[in-house]
Formats: sequence, structure tokens, C-alpha cells
Amino acid sequence: MNAGDETMGGVLWQLAIGFMSISLIAVGGGIAVVPEMNRLVVDVHGWMSDARFAQLFALAQAAPGPNVLVVGLIGWQVAGLAGMLVATAAMTVPSGLLAYGFCRMRTRLAGSRGLRLVEKGLVPVAVGLILASGIILGQAAASGWLAVALTLGSTLFVWRSDRSPLWVLAAGGVAGALLL
Repeated sequence: MNAGDETMGGVLWQLAIGFMSISLIAVGGGIAVVPEMNRLVVDVHGWMSDARFAQLFALAQAAPGPNVLVVGLIGWQVAGLAGMLVATAAMTVPSGLLAYGFCRMRTRLAGSRGLRLVEKGLVPVAVGLILASGIILGQAAASGWLAVALTLGSTLFVWRSDRSPLWVLAAGGVAGALLL
């Protein structure tokens, strides 16, 4: 943990407030707010480097399960088990309650013109947030010409190929092992 003179309670509180705030803007899922997560843990608090953030994100993507696993890994990196539990709860509980409330409201408004307009309006917001996530992660991974080439090649492979993205992770792992 690189939290300076902060107490463990203070760090846990910062994790909770930060991830609760992020959870409420996660239109499009957890992947859509990766840039804000990066800003929180790298730029605002300095808990880790861009490279470490990108490593945790890659590890979370390689594991089976939801994209939000990265939040638990960040919490673990920052404050151990307590950090993992606090960060995960802070990211999932507020957005879960919001989704539950929206679902109830959506059922009452089913078929209304206003609801259709809101849903159509949220699509470009989600796409933009996910695109921003890709840009932030690409910048974090761009530590040299080889990393940039691997990032661009991986992006093209996933975009243009029907093969599993796990091939990209495997190739990145092999490249990383050979370069270390």
C-alpha cells in the first residue's frame, strides 16, 4: 500500500467513497468506468502505477466472472482483504440498488415513449465510456514500441477475429515472459 501516513480506516473510507461514486455512473457495466477507476487509484490517491493498474485489469479479465473483479483486486492491492471487501461492496451495492429501482420503474413505464428515448440515449453514453476505457488501458500498456505494437495487434485480432480473446492473453503472457 502506498497510502503514506493515512490510517487503514482512512484508506478503507476512501475506497468506499470512491467506488460508491464510480458505481453510480457505471452505465454499460464496470468496464465502462475503468478510466475513472484508473484516475481514482493512480492519479488521485497514488496507490499504484498505471502499469500495475493495467496488470490487475488484465488479471481480472483472464479470470472467469464479471468485469467488476478488477475492483476486488484493486482493493486487495491497496488494503488487503478488508480493502477487497470494501471496494467490492462499494462498487456493487449502490449500483445494484439503483438497478433494482430502475427495473421497478421500467416495469411501470413499459412501452412509454419517454422510456424508449432514455434507453436509446444511454447507448452512446455506454459506448463512449467503454471506448474511453480502451484508450486509458492502451495508454497504460504503451511503455515502448513493442508494447504499442502488441496492443494494436491485440486490438485488431479481437476486433476482426472470431477467435477467443484468451488467445490474446496467452500471447501477451508469452511475450511478457520472453521479455523479462
